[in-house]
Amino acid sequence: MSVNTIGLIDYGMGNLHSVKQSLIRLNATIKIVTSPNHFDDCVALILPGVGAFDPAMENLKEKKLIPKIHQWVKEERPLLGICLGLQLMMESSEEGKLNGLGIFQGRVKKLPGNQGEKIPHMGWQKLNNEKKYPLISNNDAKPDWFYFVHSYWASPTNLNDLAASVNFGNLKLTALLWKKNIGACQFHPEKSGASGQKMLSNWLAWVYSKEIERS
Repeated sequence: MSVNTIGLIDYGMGNLHSVKQSLIRLNATIKIVTSPNHFDDCVALILPGVGAFDPAMENLKEKKLIPKIHQWVKEERPLLGICLGLQLMMESSEEGKLNGLGIFQGRVKKLPGNQGEKIPHMGWQKLNNEKKYPLISNNDAKPDWFYFVHSYWASPTNLNDLAASVNFGNLKLTALLWKKNIGACQFHPEKSGASGQKMLSNWLAWVYSKEIERS
């Protein structure tokens, strides 16, 4: 197993193929994580996802992955959530009744219909970067376009966790959350062409540098 192995969490509701292929194009070594003992040898984890909140949490619980994810976060190991993966990192969701992972404080809310915008929120948008975070580099002089498709959005309690946003009528929607070594994006970097590849490349470079610091 490579010392640079990225664990891709498979709980039956992830867009695993496109994420995996994006990472392979960046020469990353991928390990599909489906059980608690698969976390070993990984230097970072990705929690992807498409679908509904409660079934996703039920699948994570059934596979006994939740305690290992919490332990990973407690150890401040790199973790990246994508789309539904971001929403699962919140405390709760208006879409369901189950508790989320609670990695970020806040609640997932249904997109409001009074903003003059189409729901689902679907298509390409530029990010408004709210703070520095490892998914962008100092060479990224201008915002890139990223692909969104969702009907719910994450509303963080701590606005310091908000790393990037997009405009949705008069509302500032969460596009990306970041704290310590944990990040999560509502958009799909693996479906965002060159912009997404650059962002994933930045994340991988940061992950590998953190692993060198640990060793």
